[in-house]
Amino acid sequence: MSGARSRWLPCQPKSVAVARGLLREVLAGTAIGDERLEVGELVLSELVTNAVLHARVPGRLIQVQVTPVGDQLRIEVHDASDERPAIRAAADGDVSGRGLHLVASLAEAWGCCPRMGGGKFVWALVGPGEGDS
Repeated sequence: MSGARSRWLPCQPKSVAVARGLLREVLAGTAIGDERLEVGELVLSELVTNAVLHARVPGRLIQVQVTPVGDQLRIEVHDASDERPAIRAAADGDVSGRGLHLVASLAEAWGCCPRMGGGKFVWALVGPGEGDS
């Protein structure tokens, strides 16, 4: 895919900010940069946070890939865990458990696919929504 950029990151909370920096680099100077940046950062932050919190495999890294595709943005987060993400119900007092709800409401589409050799990648497509012109 043309324009795709990826980066391997440690499975640590600080990787969320590094991933957002990669997204900003990719979108800088593109026609979709201003339109997709805010939603893209939110979706990417949630997917990387999920990998950091739930896909801990000792000694393994996560990979973030960001690709502009026409007027859309494809985001992928690869990790070494075979456990698939699932939207769950969060109680009012819970401080976590709403990330995939956010991804599902902001992204045009999202999903999870197994990787050859083990692990998975979670992808999301950020594109023009009902509120875009």
